[in-house]
Amino acid sequence: MVPITALYAGLLTLIAIVLAGLVGAGRGRTGISILHGEDMDLATRIRRHANFTEAVPLALILLAALELNGAGPGFLHGLGIALVVARIAHPIGLHHDNMRNPLRVIGAGVTVVVTLVAAVALIWGYISR
Repeated sequence: MVPITALYAGLLTLIAIVLAGLVGAGRGRTGISILHGEDMDLATRIRRHANFTEAVPLALILLAALELNGAGPGFLHGLGIALVVARIAHPIGLHHDNMRNPLRVIGAGVTVVVTLVAAVALIWGYISR
């Protein structure tokens, strides 16, 4: 059982549904079925959703592996909360015409840190057995 990971998987799934819904709404508005045509708003929506789906599954797998290997609840919740906040900040800050939006940088950076910390903790746990 991985109840802590399950909580964050549920919360992150809600974010994924919102992002996917925004892509669908953009497709409905533009009538573009595949890719984004020349519509940069649709392209941005697509990348927001894609960036989420590229980063979150691996982070959740790492979180579950940590939980299964006995990581403490405080550590798991810290990683989970950071990941949720990062994955809310990132799409808000992601715009096709501004690469340096602070929310984008924070969102991407915190996601990488969460993933890296989880990976190192798993490797360290294996080595120190």
